[in-house]
Amino acid sequence: MEPMDLIRDKFSQDCTIDTVLHLVMAHFNLSEEEAQAKIDEYFEIVEDIFYAYHVVTERPMHLGQHIVFDENNRSGVYQRVMARLDIVEDIYKDPKKYENRELDYPLMVALRELALEEVRKEKYPDYPSRLGCLYVSETLQESIHWADYFVKRGRQVFHIVKLKIKGSRFLGDATKCFDGTVDREENRRMAERYWENGENPPDEPPIKEYLVGGDIEVIEIVKEF
Repeated sequence: MEPMDLIRDKFSQDCTIDTVLHLVMAHFNLSEEEAQAKIDEYFEIVEDIFYAYHVVTERPMHLGQHIVFDENNRSGVYQRVMARLDIVEDIYKDPKKYENRELDYPLMVALRELALEEVRKEKYPDYPSRLGCLYVSETLQESIHWADYFVKRGRQVFHIVKLKIKGSRFLGDATKCFDGTVDREENRRMAERYWENGENPPDEPPIKEYLVGGDIEVIEIVKEF
């Protein structure tokens, strides 16, 4: 019997997760972490539920909290991008007016994110929107690495949380992000490259960025800062 067979059998008998966890540990001589990974895999396959870790930076989260992105609950990225929408529209209306102007970084970000969203809606509507998603890590170690990086950059970190996610996901590559320009077609070309996420050159290893959306629940406060 494989671990997945035992897990499926015990859940069909309405056993609790804790009971199944200890049965898998005992039957297959696995550590708690290894057994939990098998249960997580089961939920991902059977119920399209998966688990990830998130470094909380903007405001604290609490156990049992559900994170929702909709018309009434927007991300900080959305707010910052929409604050510059009028300027972006003016740039695309008359790009020559801006050719010799130096664009500030927040404006370049707005140009990029709006191009990414435009292409996503047209070609990849099942992927989560970068204007309404969480950036997560697949493993706790990855999230600790990002938390340490944020702290060194002077960014406030509250904690690392474990999330239960039922919804859309996209494993992207941060090296394919770009600074937006006044050239709309170039922005769209770069946005298509990001969502396609093809192979990188040998001398340009990818930097994973995991986007998730849907029903997102905080199930554990793993580490406080």
